Amino acid sequence: MLTLVLPLAEAAGEEPSPLLPHTAEIIFGFVFLILLAIAFAKVVVPKFEKAYADRTAAIEGGMNEAKQAQAEAKAALEKYNAQLAEARSEAAKIREDAREQGAQIIAEMREQANVEAERIVTHARTQIDAERTQAVASLRGEVGTMATTLAGRIVGESLEDEARQRRTVERFLAELEASESARAAVGTDG
Repeated sequence: MLTLVLPLAEAAGEEPSPLLPHTAEIIFGFVFLILLAIAFAKVVVPKFEKAYADRTAAIEGGMNEAKQAQAEAKAALEKYNAQLAEARSEAAKIREDAREQGAQIIAEMREQANVEAERIVTHARTQIDAERTQAVASLRGEVGTMATTLAGRIVGESLEDEARQRRTVERFLAELEASESARAAVGTDG
């Protein structure tokens, strides 16, 4: 339609309108626009598409890496929590074993102390019995000597004969023990 208007204006002899370009310019503009669109579609658009695809791949790759890193972090956290739970369980077991061993050691030490105390008491009793026996034997000998000397002074005769002296001492001690036994029997009856 524009081409129809242009020849009419030129035929009328008028000057071309400054607002309407020449027909050759319009055709040249359309051809250039089509060539530019083809070049743009062949050269620029693929580069933009490639850049867009690369950017999309990078973003998706980053998201995948982030997901993978998050999964690894979660797995590491679960592993850490499992190790921590295991360590706590092991520590509790070690503490319980230590308590049991401590109680066992205390029981063993008490038992050893009781055995040692019993041994010391038994040894002391044995020693006391031996010393008592020795003291009684020594006292018997001294009492016997003193008794024979005293009896000899009282009677006025010498009791130097050992057999006689021994019989006299034994008879005296037997009478003394009998009187002590009688007193003890009367003391328990009363």
